[in-house]
Amino acid sequence: MSVMALRVDHRATDAFRDNVDRDHVSEVPSVSLVMTSKAPLAADTPIPDLLCEEAEVRVDLDDLHQTLAFAFALGTSLDAFERVLAAAALPSSTWDRKDFERDIFLEDLVTRALRIRIGGRTVAPCLPYLLRAISEPPSDLRVVAYRQRILAELASGPELRRDFERVYQRLVALRAAFCAEGGSRRGGDTHRRLEILRSVQEVVDDLAGAFAGATSGVARIRAFGLAVKESEAYQRLEALLDHERHLGTVDLRVRVGIDGTLRTFQIVRIRENQDNPLHTSAIARFFSRLRLFLRGYRVTSGEVTERLLDDVFSGMERPIALFIQLLGDMEFYLAGLGLADLARDKGLPVCLAELVPPGEAGLAIDRLYNPLLLAGKGKPVPSNLTTTHGDAVVIVTGPNSGGKTRLLQSIGLAQLLGQAGLFVTAERAVLPQLAGMFVSLIEEARSDQPEGQLGMELLRIRRLFEELGFGSLVLLDELCSGTNPSEGEEIARLVISLLPELKSPVFLTTHLLTLATHLEEEPPVPHLEFLQVDLDENERPTYGFRSGVAKTSLAHKTAARLGVTRGELAELIAKKKRAESLGEKPLPSTRRVARPLAPEKSAFAPERRRLRVTRR
Repeated sequence: MSVMALRVDHRATDAFRDNVDRDHVSEVPSVSLVMTSKAPLAADTPIPDLLCEEAEVRVDLDDLHQTLAFAFALGTSLDAFERVLAAAALPSSTWDRKDFERDIFLEDLVTRALRIRIGGRTVAPCLPYLLRAISEPPSDLRVVAYRQRILAELASGPELRRDFERVYQRLVALRAAFCAEGGSRRGGDTHRRLEILRSVQEVVDDLAGAFAGATSGVARIRAFGLAVKESEAYQRLEALLDHERHLGTVDLRVRVGIDGTLRTFQIVRIRENQDNPLHTSAIARFFSRLRLFLRGYRVTSGEVTERLLDDVFSGMERPIALFIQLLGDMEFYLAGLGLADLARDKGLPVCLAELVPPGEAGLAIDRLYNPLLLAGKGKPVPSNLTTTHGDAVVIVTGPNSGGKTRLLQSIGLAQLLGQAGLFVTAERAVLPQLAGMFVSLIEEARSDQPEGQLGMELLRIRRLFEELGFGSLVLLDELCSGTNPSEGEEIARLVISLLPELKSPVFLTTHLLTLATHLEEEPPVPHLEFLQVDLDENERPTYGFRSGVAKTSLAHKTAARLGVTRGELAELIAKKKRAESLGEKPLPSTRRVARPLAPEKSAFAPERRRLRVTRR
């Protein structure tokens, strides 16, 4: 027989509810949904703003405090937090996403190429906020540089990135705790609220202990965590949670038989945790209950507990509101790191763009590729691109399936990502700072369209000049392809002659080769440049680009590849005639039509052959 002495910490939530000091009820105010929403932040309190050089509170505090109060009391949905975050203010921008989001597949870019992956698992971001942060590049170059420094430090420092991902996961866990509902068992709501407060404590402790040595804007997170940890509200939170975890200590004496069974169980001593600020003596608790009874109050331990929890939470609402803003900002950088990871897995480079004032020089991009293709099985093939002037009008010609549309799309994505402060899918990128972007690459026929093909093309051109501001990038595919060549050339010449007035870099593709040749020989405007799809010795596109105007669109090659020749069509007709004369049903053609080359063999798509590019 043996004797053991055990020391047990009391941690049960129900016991906490039953033993919480009723004397605190006089100290706890009634709950108000906007209790602290108008209280100003201390002037020296750091704000963990990762998207603005000058730190700002960009979420609507009144709206978010109401959301938090309801979430703490009853639970809420994830949509409630995403709605507030999606409406958060961002740095001033002149970009209008409706002018380009459809044609560059902005949402596909975010969901496929800018995926957030932590520990091998994909995390769903607040998509509306992330789309806004990417599609509204800041007008101030200092803000772009601020973001680039954060992204560069996270990408180069594995320890900082691990801290960043861990803090983000804690913030996600805290948000999930707000969205959870209380259990049906006794004290379920109290247990859920205590779990929320524990998550808040874990987040603050992690913020204060992470990012040691950070020199970029990431250091704001640590400074914010340290400031919150030193606040009176946090110290009250710590006292409450310590009181719940360690209400008292029980010393036990246990006698165990030789067969291992428990023979006796004796409580030797019980000690209350008198070091906790919330502790009061048994005599004080008795007189507190007596005083409340004599005054006519009937307050249960549960009511006192809820008041105490609400009081502690209301003191922490402001920091928690900034946690939500921080969570959205962190997703911006995690998306950028996800793009870099995806490119590295394919053996491709990424870079941070060098932005120069508009008009000083043209763009220069080495090894540009399309980020939308990174999620596929193949490997995008990079290409080089340069323009001589910042407001150059570049006309791109060549056969179908030669990579012209992919080129325009890749330029637009590079400009957008570069100005947002994210990685550009290239080895090196020098980009002019532009005021916006107008992209029109996809014009599909609609059942309700008010005009025919020519009319829709004219409306597209009209919309371009209505919405385009000075110094914005213009990307137009198949200009004036919906009418006869002579009229199309006249309209295209008009557009090309007027676009330089807007001081905008322009890239457009066309199959009006006669017009392009005339423009090359007699340029009507300065800074007119020409690119053509490079062809090999067999007149097949290499999916590179070189200076000049294409001599042919290779329509006959495409027709032959797809079986649209006089001989093959005549043979199809002959087969039908023979079958009809014999009273038989014509057999389907057994010719295997070649696939279009564009999806697989584009200068910006997965490709086996090497890209040949000349820069002039």
